[in-house]
Amino acid sequence: MSEIKGKQADRKVWLLIMIASLGYFVDIYDLVIFSIVRIQSFTDIGVPAADMRVQGEFVLNMQMGGLLLGGIIWGIIGDKFGRLKVLFGSILLYSLANIANGFVQDVLIYGIIRFIAGIGLAGELGAGITLVSESMHKSKRGYGTMLVAAVGVIGAVLAYFVSEEFDWRTAYFVGGGMGLLLLLLRIGSFESGLFQEQNESDIKRGDIRMLFTDRSRLKRYINCLCIGLPIWFVVGVLVTQAPEIGVALGAIDTLSAGQGVMFTYIGISIGDVLAGVFAQVLKSRKKVVFICQLVIIGSSLVYLLSNGITATKFLTLAFIMGLGVGYWATFVTISAEQFGTNLRATVATTAPNFVRGALIPSTMLYGYLVNALGIAPAAITMVLLLSGIAIYSLTQLEESFDKDLDYQEK
Repeated sequence: MSEIKGKQADRKVWLLIMIASLGYFVDIYDLVIFSIVRIQSFTDIGVPAADMRVQGEFVLNMQMGGLLLGGIIWGIIGDKFGRLKVLFGSILLYSLANIANGFVQDVLIYGIIRFIAGIGLAGELGAGITLVSESMHKSKRGYGTMLVAAVGVIGAVLAYFVSEEFDWRTAYFVGGGMGLLLLLLRIGSFESGLFQEQNESDIKRGDIRMLFTDRSRLKRYINCLCIGLPIWFVVGVLVTQAPEIGVALGAIDTLSAGQGVMFTYIGISIGDVLAGVFAQVLKSRKKVVFICQLVIIGSSLVYLLSNGITATKFLTLAFIMGLGVGYWATFVTISAEQFGTNLRATVATTAPNFVRGALIPSTMLYGYLVNALGIAPAAITMVLLLSGIAIYSLTQLEESFDKDLDYQEK
């Protein structure tokens, strides 16, 4: 009987991993679709070529601002009312928003709808990682979160191919439609056992103020955020703005942001798998993140110092940069493992979205440095700064591999 129950529990866990993986797949598709169809959609709604970089930063920052706000909203809901409610609510919101994006006619409405989509997109990954982490054995949970991320980021590859075969409006409709279909798969998902046990106690849950009222806890949280800073600068600037960077480097070919995003996310998918495997082999998540920072710095410098860069070299470097930033799932897992059950969803949901939202000040500083130094020197300065901060913050966090997660923040 106990063996049968064990097999049933294993099937439930694998079902949960599959659902979280597919959810993240749709999440990533909808998250990167703007970066892929930016030029096509702006051209169609009449944005002048000279304004595309600035207007693109506006729309992307609106999306990132939504992620920032959504991270807070969904994180609190996840700890107060359950991880599953976040999975259902967030995917419904961003699916409807992406369908609405297919009807936009001007940049302002484009940005507003991307803001709403960002709020929805904020809940998926944190809730999924938290559910998987709390449902698997502590020595194996790294494999579960690795699979979620590895399958999920392939959504960016699909986004590229859909954008190549269909109109940009159709690409948004496809993303929204996939999300609505995914809601049907979510029926039958089960809630985290650790959350259910905690739900029966009177302890304070999902109170984001707890992160700021204790100095040690706040320091832990800030360091979690800082280790993820380079990720979205690489994706959101170095790859998304490849056409502009290519002009600055005197590129022989026109660098395609869409192809760059696809190759980067292929790299991220493989990188997430490698990061998960190396973490299990090395028994350390911190060592893996440090190695990833070295890959980011090295590949970014080669890219930004390549005068006369070709399209082939750019795509090769986009893939390698993707391998470097492929510690995304490891970063979220580290953040989740640093905090107790009553704050875990709040942290695991806000951390990745605060990091995404940090792209706003990063692009602002980058824009200032571009005016002062030029595009390539400014980008090099930002990469060294953000990776330097990440490495320092990494040294301030405890190793969380194989850590028992059955505890609460007082």
